[in-house]
Amino acid sequence: MEIKIGSLIDIESIKDYKIHFAVWNGHEDPLDVFVRDREEWKGWNGWKGGRDDFSRRYIFSLIRYRHRPGTWLFGGMFEVIERLPNKNIVALTDKYSSYIGRLLIEYHGPGSRGRAFYLEKHFDSLVLSQIFEKPYTGEAFCGYENIEHSFSVLESIFVQKKPDWKSALENVKGVYLIADKSNGKKYVGSAYGDSGIWSRWSCYIGTGHGWNDELTKIIKIEGKDYARRNFQFSLLEYRSMKTDDKVIIDREQYWKRTLLSGSFGYNLN
Repeated sequence: MEIKIGSLIDIESIKDYKIHFAVWNGHEDPLDVFVRDREEWKGWNGWKGGRDDFSRRYIFSLIRYRHRPGTWLFGGMFEVIERLPNKNIVALTDKYSSYIGRLLIEYHGPGSRGRAFYLEKHFDSLVLSQIFEKPYTGEAFCGYENIEHSFSVLESIFVQKKPDWKSALENVKGVYLIADKSNGKKYVGSAYGDSGIWSRWSCYIGTGHGWNDELTKIIKIEGKDYARRNFQFSLLEYRSMKTDDKVIIDREQYWKRTLLSGSFGYNLN
């Protein structure tokens, strides 16, 4: 039997609200933004645009939950405090704040037709899907062989120092691949010594380029958002921390030759 969200959340003066269906904006996934930085997520709800989409006093905010089609994560209720020419100043309210990041809602709604609508036209169609025990904090570790994650997704994981990912990646050496989705170019790198994959990738998350010469040139011009939009990480090989460093270095060279990442990618040696 369906449980309507209205049985959990009581909205007074529903015509004072718009509902925000936050989806991919062409640069970032709002789910990653929500996990990475709540202030940045608040800014998404202050976006004005040419039509001033959030034209009512309150915003009932939902985030597309990409792991399960047709579901949305509750992102909070915001009040528009001030309207400026290019943006709205918003504040997160205390209303149902205990559900933020925990309440998963089923709704097969507007898709790509827009992102801000009158709440009264959609509220009765919102159905409870699940209530998480704790607020959503990003993806669980997927296994070494299944890593094919964007910079943006990994950034959220590394900023939080998610224990499952950190424990897994700091205890292996290995060879990794960074693919640039905008042009197909690849960079093969390795992590050895006492650092592990976690430490090496932390450098990429912090800088956007990991001090690789070719990637540094791009990020210096385009900024870290280029990495968020285009870089995808995967592991080509992983080995025990007891593995001799020379083995890792030799395997790195093998993959550079195999993938031609020197001739057609970002490797210079």
